[in-house]
Amino acid sequence: MNFSNFIKTSGPGFLFASTAIGVSHLVQSTRAGAEFGLIMIIFVVAANLLKYPFFEFASRYSNSTQTSIIDGYKKLGRYALLLYFGITVSSMFFVTGAVGFVTSGFFSNLFGMEQQSDFSIIILFFICVTILIVGKYRILDNLIKLTAICLLVSTLLAFVLTINNGPVEIAPTFQAKELWNTSGIFFIIALMGWMPTAVDLSSWNSLWTLERIKQTKYIPKLKETLFEFRFGYILASILGIIFVVMGSYLFYGSNEILPNNNSLFAHKVVTMYTETIGQWSNFIISVSAFAVMFGTIIAVFDGYSRSLQKTIELISPKIKNYSINDNPKFYSFLIIVLSIGSLFVVFEFKNNLKELVDFATVLSFVIAPVIAIFNFKLVIGNNIEKKFQPSIFIKILALCGIIFLIGFALVFVILKSLNF
Repeated sequence: MNFSNFIKTSGPGFLFASTAIGVSHLVQSTRAGAEFGLIMIIFVVAANLLKYPFFEFASRYSNSTQTSIIDGYKKLGRYALLLYFGITVSSMFFVTGAVGFVTSGFFSNLFGMEQQSDFSIIILFFICVTILIVGKYRILDNLIKLTAICLLVSTLLAFVLTINNGPVEIAPTFQAKELWNTSGIFFIIALMGWMPTAVDLSSWNSLWTLERIKQTKYIPKLKETLFEFRFGYILASILGIIFVVMGSYLFYGSNEILPNNNSLFAHKVVTMYTETIGQWSNFIISVSAFAVMFGTIIAVFDGYSRSLQKTIELISPKIKNYSINDNPKFYSFLIIVLSIGSLFVVFEFKNNLKELVDFATVLSFVIAPVIAIFNFKLVIGNNIEKKFQPSIFIKILALCGIIFLIGFALVFVILKSLNF
């Protein structure tokens, strides 16, 4: 793949990475290392590996058919499309609320606010909605890429320095948390729920792949689309491991508890960087961390609105007159509805960051097997040409992934029922 074609193709993979490197990394991976140590790397690697095929299938399907994987759900049967619609509607407010809640914490940290006010998250959502409705996302996207590169460089530097300094000294009164009890297993499921991100979000990558083709007028070969996607996926996966290591080295065994308040948690994460790299980096890290989360929340707003709009179009063809390109009013309406509903969720979980994030991530993990099975069925049958189908290895990995997702979903349901 030459550089010119990579530039034409690039976009969906970076958007995927921007979506992934947010709550799952800055919050969940850091918490995992801080509370349970390096053993959590096993679950991060397992989730990234076993969920990989289902994200790849979305890109593969879009490239080979020039339609979104949501169109594919309709081919499976109306039941599949309606089930996907139900999954999207039931999860979108909690997922957007969780991401927005964390983003507002980094927003508060950036401007030196110890406690977040209701007004700050309303302003944040208003800015996101305005950017997407006005259509200035392209300009912001370029800015986000620059700050994301800054955070990437800072993270790698902090990681090297953290490894060089060694783990924090174990406190004499430290008692390790039990991993294999109900709360420990619930956290494992929550961690893997968004590692690297939720499986139902694979449809977004499908839509973004088609949007990139429309923008550049260049139809990439399948290997070019997959190369660009894999680049973003591998980057997100590696950073997940890095955050677990940093959380473990800097917090595990110190008896220091990560705050449950979103702005205080954000301050703690930024402090983790600055104490490792140097105080001079505080402003750079604060801006970069907020920019990455800001990119994530905008991608979440856009992804849910686009996928929901596409699904409604397929369910009711009359709605197609209100598509994003022909008439942006319906797209704008969905963004506004999403923002209002998510604000209600944030206010319900106010000052309880961990509970909201854990609930949203567990919800994503429990519904993941359904989307995984749909994506698998779309790339192994007659829905795409045989030359575009995945290798035997990827098919076997996908089957293992489906068993993995169903198994942990059942474990959660059983434990939850016993807990009650």
